[in-house]
Amino acid sequence: MATPLSAGTLLKALRDEGVRVVEIGGWRTHNRNHVGHWGPVHGVMIHHTATRGSSRTVVICRDGWPGLPGPLCHGVITKDGRVHLVGHGRANHAGRGDDDVLRAVIAEKAPPPDDEANTDGNRHFYGFECENAGDGADPWPEAQLDAVARVSAAICRRHRWTARSVIGHLEWQPGKVDPRGFTMDALRARVEERLPRSPGG
Repeated sequence: MATPLSAGTLLKALRDEGVRVVEIGGWRTHNRNHVGHWGPVHGVMIHHTATRGSSRTVVICRDGWPGLPGPLCHGVITKDGRVHLVGHGRANHAGRGDDDVLRAVIAEKAPPPDDEANTDGNRHFYGFECENAGDGADPWPEAQLDAVARVSAAICRRHRWTARSVIGHLEWQPGKVDPRGFTMDALRARVEERLPRSPGG
């Protein structure tokens, strides 16, 4: 169980980890806190956007869709490896997922199969959307994968979490397939490899 990082602490953690950050105007106070709590936080959730085009993707993730207001995440990781911060606080990214998965994340164990949607994930997870069509064919450039690992490691490092605190949307909510194109085990291995090093190493 952890209190969410302040906007300033999150920004510093990302930059210390060597993340190239782009601050999108007003991100520090752009959230959905008026509809529910954010925190305690237990992990980092990774998504793909099912979009093409970095500029369009950032706008969508900041502003949302009809019927699903933004922010749709805390940061957008574009193909060039930059992380665009679009919100801080509760964000519409995780939806309702499996309480058994949440308990596994808290215990830092491998997540079980997700077969329920009974728990508010927007309250408990940092969310990062990654620019990708999500069709299994759109490539994941190394710069982008490295940024996903650095973002995840930065937050885990600050909270003293292990790589087991990083999950994919597909591990949380039944029917979801994102992120598609790499495995979460491979990403967690990258995060695990980074954590013993000095930040930014």
